[in-house]
Amino acid sequence: MTKYIKYLGGLLLAVIINTTAAQNKIIVFQTDFGLKDGAVSAMKGVAIGVDSSLKLFDLTHEIPAYNIWEAAYRLQQTVSYWPAGTVFVSVVDPGVGTNRKSVVLKTKAGHFIVTPDNGTLTLIAASEGIEAIREIDEAVNRRKGSEQSYTFHGRDVYAYTAAKFAAGKITYEAIGKELPNEVVSIPYQKAILENKKIKGTIAILDVQYGNIWTNIDADIFNQLNVKIGDKLHVVIYQDKIKKYEGFMPYTETFGAVAKGKPLLYLNSLSQVSFALNMDSFSAKHKVYSGSEWRVEITRPE
Repeated sequence: MTKYIKYLGGLLLAVIINTTAAQNKIIVFQTDFGLKDGAVSAMKGVAIGVDSSLKLFDLTHEIPAYNIWEAAYRLQQTVSYWPAGTVFVSVVDPGVGTNRKSVVLKTKAGHFIVTPDNGTLTLIAASEGIEAIREIDEAVNRRKGSEQSYTFHGRDVYAYTAAKFAAGKITYEAIGKELPNEVVSIPYQKAILENKKIKGTIAILDVQYGNIWTNIDADIFNQLNVKIGDKLHVVIYQDKIKKYEGFMPYTETFGAVAKGKPLLYLNSLSQVSFALNMDSFSAKHKVYSGSEWRVEITRPE
């Protein structure tokens, strides 16, 4: 009997922990709307209208228009720093009103992403894993009076559903039907070491300074057995077109090279990056970011 009571107690505790993790009342918004008009404010207003005790934060609203890849990257860059149970609303949705699915992804780390399934989930699904996916039932989870609106799902469906869920007014199961654990993915070069050559993608730009950030992490890079000061051969492609080729030293600081000279370093996420000291690598060499931008790194013998 004692063991049975302990078993029931354990089940109850697990339910409480799971419910708490799914309903911490935090929502983080990401869009390509900018802040020039009232779109972001409208989304937050809808959320607060559901529950005024919700805590609302911004990831960014400066994703370039329609840039699904950058939306995917910013989620991967940011989500893991938030507590389990946080709900993210990501709206970069060039297909709004079409037959793309509106979903809520639960990651294996316990985060929730409310978004169109249009490639936005590519990187977070890979980094945190997929625990479950549910399609939003818009017949139930939609702001009242918005049935004739087809172009602002961020306000009428995503913010509203996220708020109801984050506030604990609906369960995860009540969001809609469960889908297979797979998402629409953008093809890209994963970071690999192959025949003494590292391959990867230019994931994003450090836009303020024009530095180039790749998806190659320190663990893979260190397999080249490179020491500070060693020169590396770097080739950058846009699809199959070579856009840059050159040699640069591996350094810990920008000031280790002369002004305007190239260097390779590990950025704040411990990923391989390229820069020009006190200049823009991107602007000078017309190198940008996205799934079509690839990089190859070798250590000269």
